Amino acid sequence: MKTLPLKIILFFTILFASLNVFAQDFQGKAYYQSKTTMDLDEFGGRDMNPERKKQIMERMKSFLEKEYILTFTQAESIYKEDEKLEAPGGRGWSGGFGASFAAGPKYKNVKTKEVIQDQEFFGKQFLIKDDLKNLEWKMGTETKKIGQYTCFKATATKEVDKLDWRGMRRRGRDKDKEDDKKEDKTAKDSIQSGDVALSESDDPMSEIEVPKTIEVVAWYTPQIPVNQGPDDFWGLPGLILEVNADRTTILCTKIILNPADKETIEKPEKGEEVTQEEYNEIITKKMEEMREMYGGRGGRGGRGRN
Repeated sequence: MKTLPLKIILFFTILFASLNVFAQDFQGKAYYQSKTTMDLDEFGGRDMNPERKKQIMERMKSFLEKEYILTFTQAESIYKEDEKLEAPGGRGWSGGFGASFAAGPKYKNVKTKEVIQDQEFFGKQFLIKDDLKNLEWKMGTETKKIGQYTCFKATATKEVDKLDWRGMRRRGRDKDKEDDKKEDKTAKDSIQSGDVALSESDDPMSEIEVPKTIEVVAWYTPQIPVNQGPDDFWGLPGLILEVNADRTTILCTKIILNPADKETIEKPEKGEEVTQEEYNEIITKKMEEMREMYGGRGGRGGRGRN
């Protein structure tokens, strides 16, 4: 008879001990820091002087680094940004262009498999309602400590939304000669015809791609036996305290169990109800309209033929 590995025994010991503690109704709050890295060199930054590049990255910091609070029970959770007052004179991407895509609270119900995202887009409010997607987690035996909690490793392959800016990157520049010739011919034809509307070769979005899937590494603790987690992540036998997904890392920095002042977890209700697919269609159409309106050669707009 084979002896179970010590880490498997540890897992079940922690799990069964925790189930007794959390058998009654309870609520918890987990505080997370989210950070997405971005390489400006992929988007034309290679030719910038170091000082200019530093200024841009500083302005992007508020867009790439955020803090969130996950309020959760056994079945429900609400994940929302912990908004901080900006320092006087501070100017980041959290306002202006970034605010045009502001994501509000995200509600998840792991029993009914429901997810609702409060989303603003250029001043219009949407409610993105969809089914909560399962991730096929592969459970590992590797452990590490996050704060006072023993965490176990799990991995999964996740499909990426094609409009998720966190996964955007510049396409590889190693195109074959035939593609290069086609692009050159398209540009020449556009100039000779007098049509200065944005062609595919001039469209900056044509240089951008999003991977179809990414590998995700999560660390969860059976000491808090709920299958909740930050953002889109859930489905493990313990609260997810850390996620590494492509260029984004989400790390739990603080946990409060059964706070004195419990918060009512409510579904977002304001906004036009759409599915994720419908919302993507709306955004894509709007971006195409903006490209036609402002995307003429040299920024001169869509001037027609003479």
